[in-house]
Amino acid sequence: MCPEEAETIRSELSPAFEVIQPAKIERPFVFNSPHSGRRYPKSFLAASKLDPLTLRRSEDCYVDQLFDFVAELGAPMLVAHFPRAYLDVNREPYELDPVLFGDRLPDYANTQSVRVVGGLGTIARIVSESEEIYREPLSIAAALERINRIYTPYHETLSGLLLDAKTRFGSAVLIDCHSMPSTPMADSNGMRPDFVLGDRYGTSCHPALIQLAAQQLRTLGYVVSLNKPYAGGYITEHYGHPTKGRHVLQLEINRALYMDEMTFQKRSGFDRLRADLRRVVEAVMEFAADRETPRQGSPEVPKAAAE
Repeated sequence: MCPEEAETIRSELSPAFEVIQPAKIERPFVFNSPHSGRRYPKSFLAASKLDPLTLRRSEDCYVDQLFDFVAELGAPMLVAHFPRAYLDVNREPYELDPVLFGDRLPDYANTQSVRVVGGLGTIARIVSESEEIYREPLSIAAALERINRIYTPYHETLSGLLLDAKTRFGSAVLIDCHSMPSTPMADSNGMRPDFVLGDRYGTSCHPALIQLAAQQLRTLGYVVSLNKPYAGGYITEHYGHPTKGRHVLQLEINRALYMDEMTFQKRSGFDRLRADLRRVVEAVMEFAADRETPRQGSPEVPKAAAE
C-alpha cells in the first residue's frame, strides 16, 4: 500500500477516465484514446526532473477532441484523463523497468520486453527519446497503486465496452486512437506519413477495415503508412482476435497536422482534420453496416478498398 499515491489518485485523478456514451448505441464500434490525458498530479510534477511541457511530449495531445464526434455517430469512446507519462495502459499490466525502482520487483513483472528496455514500460522511465522523468527511484508500492486503481479498472471498462458491442452486434471493432511526433517520421524516400495504421501485420482486424481506412485517407490527400513504424501496441495485440469477432485497428496521426509540437497550441488545420476523420469514420462504419464484419473468413473486399 502507498497511501500518498492513493490520495493523489483520489484527489487529483478522479475520475481517471470516462466513457463518452452516445444517446443510443447504434454501431459495433468502440473508440479509445488512452494517451490523451492531461491532468498532471502535483506530486508527479514535483517528483520529476522535467518541466511540464517536456513531460507532455509523450502525450497524444487533443486526440480525444479530434474524435469527439463519434458519440454522434452512435459509438462510445473511452478517454483517459491521466497522462501517459504517469501510467501507460497500452502496455502489459506489469511491464516494469528495474532501473526505475529502488526496491525489488515482484517475480511476475516483465522486465525484459523491448518496451521496458527502451524505458517505456507500464510506468515510463523516459519521455521523448531519452529524457529521464524521475529525480529519484520510484517505489514499487506507488507503481502498484497506479496499476490497481487506474490500469485495471481502465481495462475492465474497455473489455466491457467490447463485450457489449459483440453481444449487441455479433462482432466488435475497436479503433485505438493515437498521435505521433513528426520529426523522426520520414521514410527512406523522404516522405513523412500523415497517418500510420496498425493491425499487427494483418493479425488484429479484418483486412478490409485497414484497407478501406487507408484508401479513404489517401483519397483525402494524406500520406498513409501501414504498420511502419507503429504496428500496434498491447491494446491492439491483446484485444484483436478477428476469428473471435473482435477487430482492433490502431490509428496514429502526425501531430504536425493539427498542432504546434513545441507550444502545444492547436493549428488552423485542426478543424479540417477533425472533419476529415469524421468522413473516414463514417465510411468505415457504413462499410461495416453494409457487410457485417465477419467472425471468421474474409468477405470479398470492394475494389476501391483493396487498391
